[in-house]
Amino acid sequence: DITALKPQERVRHGMGFVPQTNNVFTSLTVEENLEMGAFIRRDDFSDTMAQVFDLFPVLKEKRSQLAGELSGGQRQQVAVGRALMTRPEVLMLDETTAGVSPIVMDELFDRVIEVARTGIAILMVEQNAKQALNIADKGYVLVQGRNRYTDTGAALIANPDVRKAFLGG
Repeated sequence: DITALKPQERVRHGMGFVPQTNNVFTSLTVEENLEMGAFIRRDDFSDTMAQVFDLFPVLKEKRSQLAGELSGGQRQQVAVGRALMTRPEVLMLDETTAGVSPIVMDELFDRVIEVARTGIAILMVEQNAKQALNIADKGYVLVQGRNRYTDTGAALIANPDVRKAFLGG
């Protein structure tokens, strides 16, 4: 049970979280934002920083730029990168693609797939249901705050009720 744990204790237990909004320190550089993600670590985190820069090459190019000067999609990359700096076992993403262009959305989904392939479990809340279900091993569809459907992503996409109510037909 993690409900009584402080946020930093949850991070120590392997949880990473990317909130939907206000998820970067706008007055810090990209690199400083990533370093903030390593606040609980006592080891050399340069390898993890290099992995984040490999995952998001634009961040390496902009490492000295203030996060507040970045586009929305780049800020999301910083937020995900900062969460990855904690070396989480579970990464929770809240509406990671909200407000970004379709091209950036596709790129972010591709990066989420890459992160999942490293063995990090992903828990995603996402408005773009079809794309999220396309990459999901397991999906949950909530209706008025209650779980209505649970299945593989592919099975939920194929479910006529889910398609009609949530996927536009």
